[in-house]
Parts: sequence; C-alpha cells; structure tokens
Amino acid sequence: MRVLITGAGGFLGRALVRILAGAHQVVALDRDCGSVPRGGNVACVTGDIADPEVQARAVGNGCDALIHLATIPGGAAEQDPEAARRVNLDAGISLVEAAARAGTRPRLLFASSIAVLGDQLPESVDDSTPLRPSLVYGAHKAMMEQWLATLTRRGAISGLSLRLPGIVARPPGTSGLKSAFVSEVFHAALSARAFICPVSAEATMWLMSADRAAANFRHALENGTQGGEPFALTLPAVRTSMGALVEEIARQAGSDPDLVSYEPDPALEARFGRYPPLDAPAARAAGFSDDGSLEDLVAAAIAHVGDEG
Repeated sequence: MRVLITGAGGFLGRALVRILAGAHQVVALDRDCGSVPRGGNVACVTGDIADPEVQARAVGNGCDALIHLATIPGGAAEQDPEAARRVNLDAGISLVEAAARAGTRPRLLFASSIAVLGDQLPESVDDSTPLRPSLVYGAHKAMMEQWLATLTRRGAISGLSLRLPGIVARPPGTSGLKSAFVSEVFHAALSARAFICPVSAEATMWLMSADRAAANFRHALENGTQGGEPFALTLPAVRTSMGALVEEIARQAGSDPDLVSYEPDPALEARFGRYPPLDAPAARAAGFSDDGSLEDLVAAAIAHVGDEG
C-alpha cells in the first residue's frame, strides 16, 4: 500500500515508519523530515500540514491509507487554542478529504487519545464509558473521531480512531505535553540524576511503549476492523502507579530509586494521576494489545531512549 503518515518525524511517527517501510510505500509528512528513518520505500514531504499545497503534494501520487499522527498536544493546545484548532481540526479535516479524493475509500487511522474521556473518570473505564473531554486537545480529538466516523458511514473512507494512552519514553525537551514527566523520569534514571516528580508515588496512569503503539497501528492497517462499528477503540494499556514505575525503571537502569523525590502538584495529580482500572474488550477482541507487563513496558521504552530516528 501507499501509506501517508503525518507527524512522521515525531516520536511515534519514527517508530511507525520503521515497521511499515519494509512492506509498504511510505510517504512521510512533517515540518522537518530530518529525523524520519530513510530507506528505499520512504519518500518525505516537508511542510506545514495545514498548507493546501503541502497536502496536495502528499497525496498527489495516490493514497491507499493515511495514518494521522500530527497534532498540537495538550499543554500547547491549552496555551494557543487557535493554533490547535488550525492543526488539530481544520488541517486534519482538509487532509482527510484530500486523501479521500486521491484514493478509493482509503484506510484512515487516527491517533486519538484517552483525553477524550476527560479527567472525571468513574471507578473503572470500559467501552461504555462516555466521552467528556475537558481539555481543548481532548475535545479536538473527540470532534475528529466523530467526523471520521461520519465519513466512514458515508463511504468516503474506511476509518478507525485508536485512543492512545501515555506513550513512553518520549525524548527530553519541550513536547507540549503536561504529562511529559512520565517520560522525563526515564531519562533521569538512565542518567543517574535527581528528579522531582510532580505527582505522588501513589498516582496511577495508563502507559504504552512506542513500539507497541506502532505495532497496534500496523495491525489496524493490515488486519484490524475494516471501517465498521465501532469506529473508535480505547486501546488496552499497562496500568501502573508512579512509584512502581520508578522502582522498575531504576531496577532495569541500575540506578537508585531514591534519586526520585515527590512534590505533587494537585492539578497534575488530579488530571494525570488518577486513572482507574481499564477494560478494553472491543480492542482486545479486534487483536490490539498492551505491552503485557510493567517489566516489558519499561524494557521496550528504555530500548529507544536516546533514539532520535
């Protein structure tokens, strides 16, 4: 297939390019393609995803599938809602429509987020949990989910939105994610330096490695549900406390877990540290999976720390 990947130079995008390029023709779209893995089956399109000319170049030779990862994430979206709307909604809608015109009912996979569920979660979450986003980012993801479902019902695309948990371990620096501390603790442990965690050791979260997320997208591309109900799936994830995560990272990195101290920020704890048990039967029945265990999750994440593509 000829597969267009947006955000291909990003953390998850690079992992996805790596596992797809051997079997498919990949068109990698990003503002900067310098970190995109290169190979005979990878063509890069550099530019602003919201630019109609860039979109036309990206789909100009046809489009069998579009994996839409590009986004302005949580914290950055809150700071600049207008820019977030331009990228997360307007550009996404126009690119999907361009892909539909360039292909014959292309497969459309959208990187949605658990942010669509909001931060006032019930005692457990399953496939019947309603969407109640409170962040601009989560609201945009929910809107895109609905639009892709509508286009699928209308026969223009074969769409599926995958709601991703926290993906670790992202590169250090400004990611625009308020939950970046979950990745930063990996880098601190591997560098044997002190780290002040902004949530408590008891804080709970849902996590997935980049490799497992990429494998789930590949599954959706090649074997997943083919544009029928449900049009969106909450993916299974490893649920862990921050304290257990720190202990496992330290064990595998050979560092001292006491290098991590805890100074909880009540707002961050409330939004990113109170994830209840998660049951994702629809996604599991469709063949999607988590990393299996906290040990496996941490090992997979550490394997790519420092990997910039």
